Amino acid sequence: MFEAETVWEFSMADRVTFGTGAIEELGEELTDRGCESAMILTDEGVEAAGIVEQAVSSLPSDVAVEVFTGVEPDPSVAVFERAVAAAREFDPDILIGIGGGSSIDVTKTTSVVAEYGGDILDYVAPPTGGGKPVPGPGLPVVGIPTTAGTGSETSPVSVISLPDERLKVGISSRHLYPDLALVDPALTASLPPGPTAASGMDALSHAIETYTTRRYDMKQRAESAAERPDYDGRTIVTDQLARKAIELVGDNLRQAVNNGSDLTARRNMSLASLLAGVAFTNAGLGATHAIAYPVAGEHHTPHGVTVATLLPAVMRFNATSAFDRYGEIADILGEHVEGRSRDERAELAADAVAKLSADVGIPDGLSELGVTDEEIPDLAADTMEIQRLLDGNPRRVEQTDIEGILRRSM
Repeated sequence: MFEAETVWEFSMADRVTFGTGAIEELGEELTDRGCESAMILTDEGVEAAGIVEQAVSSLPSDVAVEVFTGVEPDPSVAVFERAVAAAREFDPDILIGIGGGSSIDVTKTTSVVAEYGGDILDYVAPPTGGGKPVPGPGLPVVGIPTTAGTGSETSPVSVISLPDERLKVGISSRHLYPDLALVDPALTASLPPGPTAASGMDALSHAIETYTTRRYDMKQRAESAAERPDYDGRTIVTDQLARKAIELVGDNLRQAVNNGSDLTARRNMSLASLLAGVAFTNAGLGATHAIAYPVAGEHHTPHGVTVATLLPAVMRFNATSAFDRYGEIADILGEHVEGRSRDERAELAADAVAKLSADVGIPDGLSELGVTDEEIPDLAADTMEIQRLLDGNPRRVEQTDIEGILRRSM
């Protein structure tokens, strides 16, 4: 028997520090916590850009620092295991993740596995993993993003690639929220146009899916507060965050891609990413992200590029269940909606997203990412396994629907 939820929750990183130059306050955080040792987890590109050195220079001179640069894009379980081993050997007081979502995801997972033991996959949901709950808070974590898109710095989820199985799986727990999200837009200024575009479209997809996901009181009531899902539906709070994020991306992504040294555009994109990240980690996502995971797992495509190629087709599919919402999105993105029918307004929203993708250089369809028509049934079947995301989609989704979305995205 369906009983509607009547209670909603709102969670995020314990604290957020935002603004140009925020990286200079990292040392104060460690001093306030009485930390004597810190481990930075990052990738070689971020280190080469001088960002790690910038972070280390802000730390007190008596703090012992270890730097792990072994993070890779779409990190495999082996990367997570190496990070955990390094943390166990160094035994730091605090972990600092610097980079894109991959570095921060590795840091969050390392914080709990290094603290409580076990294997990485023990904490992944069945059937892939053991389904072991995270027992409690791990080592303190600071998340410092150098991209504007993933929202990992204020997310309770880590994504893990399993290349042999061609899968992406996740660990989700409120104990994975960072203790501090330190967002310094200046750190994104060296990001090349391609990753800037991909991460920006990821932020937009987070905001749009959050704004159109099912409302909390359209979901089954949880038997207890402990059993309420992390993605428990949109609320008045997530709506406001998502709307502002959509506006910021629409107004600033092109400039951030075309002129990366424009700190106003960079600041607005960092804010959009943060707001969208806070929103979606409470409300949830939908079919765009559900389909993107098997596509990226099979073809190792950048996450932001993958969701950008899928988003317009998903919006058109969902339109009949969210006409008003998509009409509002079209208006926010600058489309002329006055006097248009609800169908036309929803179509304009999808058109606006497709045009933005094209303007920032996103490939024109899945076929350019290597996807073939023959793969579509298998990709659709794999998508159906990701009910955690599909449950929030505003329109009910069957496997044949996903196949249609994939074909229209080619």
